[in-house]
Amino acid sequence: MHLVIFDCDGTLVDSQHNITAAMALAFAEHALPAPPPREILGVVGLSLAEAFAVLAPDATDGMRHSLAEHYRSVFADGRLQRGHEPLYPGVRETIHALRQQRDVVLGIATGKSKRGVARVLAQERWEGTFLTIQTADDHPSKPNPSMILTAMAEAGVGPDQTVMVGDTTFDVEMAIGAGTGAIGVAWGYHPPERLRAAGAHHIVDAGAGLLATIEERLRGTRPVSREGNMR
Repeated sequence: MHLVIFDCDGTLVDSQHNITAAMALAFAEHALPAPPPREILGVVGLSLAEAFAVLAPDATDGMRHSLAEHYRSVFADGRLQRGHEPLYPGVRETIHALRQQRDVVLGIATGKSKRGVARVLAQERWEGTFLTIQTADDHPSKPNPSMILTAMAEAGVGPDQTVMVGDTTFDVEMAIGAGTGAIGVAWGYHPPERLRAAGAHHIVDAGAGLLATIEERLRGTRPVSREGNMR
């Protein structure tokens, strides 16, 4: 049996509009200027405590806690556009194809909350698709390997049968820490050169190559040269 774990924001869904909008509202509520979108997207994947430590380094612990609580409330109270977290091209087809494979189970490991993941699953009608779902609600922040270690335990597989797919260095470092394969995707919030420097075993350039790259990693076949190539 093989386990394929996906990050959510920046890997499965493009949630940058909602993330930057929620951050802007949280900072405005505290009369603080919001960081530029690039800086905000650079911390996607971290837990909120770690994210605000980066985005508001001069704020007190109490202020950062308040920023985090306000950020959460923006998602909970309906101020953001629903359905504004579209899947990246090729993701739906990849998930569908992997679901048909009898020796593959799927998981999620994300800095998103349980509520946020449930929203995505409902939007895509993916309830029951992922055997194991690990969120920031129950684990230390990425790149701590806790999410992957728990996912492997729940799926009953080891590191050699597991691959993590993500768009940030936090995902890659988490996978390396857990001893699993690490596939970086180039369409998310960290550029490919950062993923490569973090130790990604493979980089996928476009969604059309994602399925083949995952399969090649799991089956241990030789890398091939084409779009979505393994590097």
